[in-house]
Amino acid sequence: MKRLVMFLAVLFLALPILASAQEQATDTPKEFGVYSDKNAKTNHFIPSGWMGDYGDIKMNDQSADNPHGGTTSIQFIYSAKKTQNQGWAGVYWQNPANNWGNKKGGFDLSGMNKLTFWARGLKGGEVIQKVMVGGIKGTYPDTAAVEMGPIELTDTWKQYTVNLAGRDVSYINGGFGWATNADLNPEGATFYIDDIKFESDPALKPESKKQEALPFYVFSDRSSARNHFIPSGWMGDYGDIKYEGASKEDPYLGDTCIKVIYNGLKAQGSGWAGIFWQNPANNWGTVDGGFDLSKATKLTFWARGLKGGERIEEFKVGGIMGEFSDSDSAVIGPVILEKEWKQYSIDLKGKDMSYIIGGFCWSANVDNNPEGATFYLDEIKYE
Repeated sequence: MKRLVMFLAVLFLALPILASAQEQATDTPKEFGVYSDKNAKTNHFIPSGWMGDYGDIKMNDQSADNPHGGTTSIQFIYSAKKTQNQGWAGVYWQNPANNWGNKKGGFDLSGMNKLTFWARGLKGGEVIQKVMVGGIKGTYPDTAAVEMGPIELTDTWKQYTVNLAGRDVSYINGGFGWATNADLNPEGATFYIDDIKFESDPALKPESKKQEALPFYVFSDRSSARNHFIPSGWMGDYGDIKYEGASKEDPYLGDTCIKVIYNGLKAQGSGWAGIFWQNPANNWGTVDGGFDLSKATKLTFWARGLKGGERIEEFKVGGIMGEFSDSDSAVIGPVILEKEWKQYSIDLKGKDMSYIIGGFCWSANVDNNPEGATFYLDEIKYE
């Protein structure tokens, strides 16, 4: 009898603990909404962070044109007119609105390990350069920065997933974001996004960088989803450069090629200029991006000069330093261009290509191009 009384007493004392644990498990959310429908109570972030050529963006956050779920979706129209002369544009969903890390806000999303959303293009073929979760800096920075892309949309709804497993999501103000550019969408793009939410998936494992299959393109053609690096790293006399990523002046292959005009006027007083193709855009080793290109033994590209005789001091792979540095670098040059297309190759044998954010680079100087230089590039790829 005493044993029974003691057992009941212990059970009675344990009940509050068991109940508390059960309550905690029940209260743990399985999902956390970013956007589900216009004015939905589950919308926790606001699409207020307009970036780049923000004047090129039109947003309708209650589009009734074939939503994926509910009664509305969000329609974006990107004109690619370069209203602010940036060549790209995007939108961040923030909490509170317009919070670029200068206010304390956001949410503790611990327990969530992925973000899912549905998207479609108006015609199909529209390209979103990247989507982002976190990444906002400032006094109150996000605890994670994750990017995925590029994404080539179809004209029907498709679900996409951003893997957050193993990431610290204890403070997220930038709940979701997208960015694209005029090179990928030279005629603009109209697309729709719906049902954006964080989710908990016990089976999801942390994502590791995989060795990329070859060929792996830096530039294939305008608006191609195979273009994996962005010509964002303008260096030296960057004001002396005019870049056209969709030139139709006798491309080597496909519909377009890259045209570069370097005028040699020393706009910034450096006497030289160049461009790095980076992943993600503007990444000087400050962001964990890039690709594992260990299978590559060479990078090849086609080039020609407008007149012939243009001198490029170097063409380069890798070499960006910082917290997230390229694993190696390789260079050829100087190269004297011919008037006709010619293929060039950068030997990568024996190089550590396991982490590359600086996919390709060129540089030229005014001493060897006193009248400037106009040249063309095409079919830049790892093989």
